[in-house]
Amino acid sequence: MMWDNGTMGWSWGFGLIAIAGVAVLIYVIVRLLSNKSASDDTRSAPRQADSASARQVLEERFARGELTAEQFRDQLRVLEEGR
Repeated sequence: MMWDNGTMGWSWGFGLIAIAGVAVLIYVIVRLLSNKSASDDTRSAPRQADSASARQVLEERFARGELTAEQFRDQLRVLEEGR
């Protein structure tokens, strides 16, 4: 005997495909959102490291005599404002 004109198997198949498609879509959305928040966290960390290394470079240049005290203070103030 056939139910629903012989399309009973196809109905279950399309239903399972639809459920799998929704699950994949949810998975992709969650992964994209989690990558975005993780990349936001990593973007802020290098800025702090960059400003620390920039300050170190300024201090080294000042120690070598490449910068006057006034130039050092001016550039240091610019670095501090950039934070």
